[in-house]
Amino acid sequence: MLGVTWTDPGARVSGTVEVRTRGAGSGKWSGWLRLEGDSGQGETGALRGGTEPAWVGPSDGVEVRVASGGKTSAGLPTGLRLDMVDPGTGSVTAVEPAAFAVEETEEPTPSATESTDPAPDATVSPDASVSDEPSTEPSLSQSATASPTPDGAPSASASPSTTASPTPSSSATTPSAPPSTAPRPPITSRAGWGADESISPEAPGYLPGGRIKAVVVHHTAESNNYTCADAPKLVRGIYAYHVKQLGWKDVGYNFLVDKCGTVYEGRKGGVDRPVQGAHAYGFNAETTGISVLGTYTDAAPSQAAMTSVARIAAWKLGQYGVNPAGTTTLTAGDRGTNYFGKTWAKGAQLSFPVIHGHRDGYNTQCPGNAFYNQLATIRTWAAGPVTGLTVKSIAGAGLSGTTYYTKAGITVNWSATTPATLIKQYELLVDGKPVATTAGTAASAKATLALGPHTVAVRATHVSGRQTTSPAATVIAETTAPTFTNKPALALRTGTVNTTAVPLTLKWKAADTAALKEVRLTAPAARTYGPTVTSAAHTAGSGTTTAWNMTAYDHAGNTAGASVSGTPVILQETAAAKSGTWAARSSSSYLGGKSYSSSSANASLTWTFTGRSVAWIVSRATTSGQAHVYVDGMKTATVDLKSSTTKYRDAIWTKTWATSAKHTIKIVVVGTSGRPAITTDGLVHLK
Repeated sequence: MLGVTWTDPGARVSGTVEVRTRGAGSGKWSGWLRLEGDSGQGETGALRGGTEPAWVGPSDGVEVRVASGGKTSAGLPTGLRLDMVDPGTGSVTAVEPAAFAVEETEEPTPSATESTDPAPDATVSPDASVSDEPSTEPSLSQSATASPTPDGAPSASASPSTTASPTPSSSATTPSAPPSTAPRPPITSRAGWGADESISPEAPGYLPGGRIKAVVVHHTAESNNYTCADAPKLVRGIYAYHVKQLGWKDVGYNFLVDKCGTVYEGRKGGVDRPVQGAHAYGFNAETTGISVLGTYTDAAPSQAAMTSVARIAAWKLGQYGVNPAGTTTLTAGDRGTNYFGKTWAKGAQLSFPVIHGHRDGYNTQCPGNAFYNQLATIRTWAAGPVTGLTVKSIAGAGLSGTTYYTKAGITVNWSATTPATLIKQYELLVDGKPVATTAGTAASAKATLALGPHTVAVRATHVSGRQTTSPAATVIAETTAPTFTNKPALALRTGTVNTTAVPLTLKWKAADTAALKEVRLTAPAARTYGPTVTSAAHTAGSGTTTAWNMTAYDHAGNTAGASVSGTPVILQETAAAKSGTWAARSSSSYLGGKSYSSSSANASLTWTFTGRSVAWIVSRATTSGQAHVYVDGMKTATVDLKSSTTKYRDAIWTKTWATSAKHTIKIVVVGTSGRPAITTDGLVHLK
């Protein structure tokens, strides 16, 4: 960990401070990392000014470049020094510059100017007047009257700031730790992260008013490429830098959070008490500071980190009855300017969001654009109620349109956008009354419904006690089974006939008093049909009896079954009674290898059978003629066998009756002019 410091704790660098390091082992130099010059922050007795420290990981080389706002070094504070911290031991190495130079080959590259709008409530009270009293925090021009000197001697005009928000001396009575409306999150103690208490023996100070009015959110403005296992080292490094290099009495922040969401105790004095930190110049006396380890200019912190910030804020503000989503009025301990250019006088009454960014009260990019844009979300998470609560699905019930149907037992599944650790509990409501209660980490609950219609919803209780209820779902409990208003039935259909695959149609019609979901064929094949489907094409082997089993389902899960059996029987042409001239033909393309053909007008074939469906099988070509079909002695149809392509074993005509009975089918050759011939391959009927 490293930082750049200078002699005057009240001076700031208006230009840029950048560092790059050489990775130990790889030998590769990193890109330039800009450090923010947040010196002072109202810590009484600070010995030096400096940037925020930066975590750079294992490195064996470092280069620093500091540029003033102008083109010369005349705007830089005196006594510039590189301070390197070993977080494992807390030891610090200070290195003064070897030389000052103007870079001829490359201008310093400041971070891109950030253009995020200020928080809507970060406004100066109309009653506040701007004082002509000079600031006790030296401006850059004050500290830059002397050019930088390598020996670190202070500039002639630089004077340390002594009137910023004071850190009170320890009193004989430690402030109380009031209970909170929100639960305390897990916090790693100072001993847990390895604080060396010997370097900060001074007693802690507490807020003069004894209560916290706002939470100031920070980032530590360093690399995000640390591991969560390294996070305690980062905290130790920041602590050592604040105390040993800047001369603060303790680490400046009240709490620190790593990217995995672990919370670390910052300044000593009791996490449940109003400890005064050094993190928000001019406003330390009424606030607590939470800093997330890393830089969040371009990318927001992890959800785990933001959740922990919201949990700490909810807990600390809950101790004093402050609404995390509200606004508060703070008294400026000194004159100042924020990141958005707003200025104020010492003693001004300023309105801030209760949870706000460091930039709202100080001229800094902190906590970074991406993080700043997430503060509204953190306020909502901390304040409640639970957001985004919705019923996602109901298991054990079927959905038809916007209504669910069940027989009785259901499992309701829900989701919310508020993190689970900020939710106290969920309640499953049936007809507005709770029937089950779960922890805030749950996402489902079970219920058993009485017959009839119901409303089902979920109510969430935030850790603050605020409640919200999801939109209700309509669930109907019913146990009436579907019915087959038309039982399954079989009929032969047109198509190519094989001994193993005779084309047929399966027909049915199902209904339900509530909502029919589907009809499933379970044998001889598995198929599922929608509620409006009433027929399907299938095939069956000839000479074999096949059972067709069907089950109707409604959305509640009630079922009804029905079945039909049928046997397709092929009657060869030789089984027919002949009249007139017919010629036998042989080919493997014909059923049984043979067929009859005739060009003689009025030549006929007659079959007699018992069944409820029949199909006439023919061969077809471009020269095929026509035939009359008689059913039980009545002429029923004239069929044209002509086809643009040659077809064999083609069921060209079918007839189905309501019940099975004995029937006679007679085929009579028409003798069509120019194409008199017809070829018949037999008859198939369904027994």
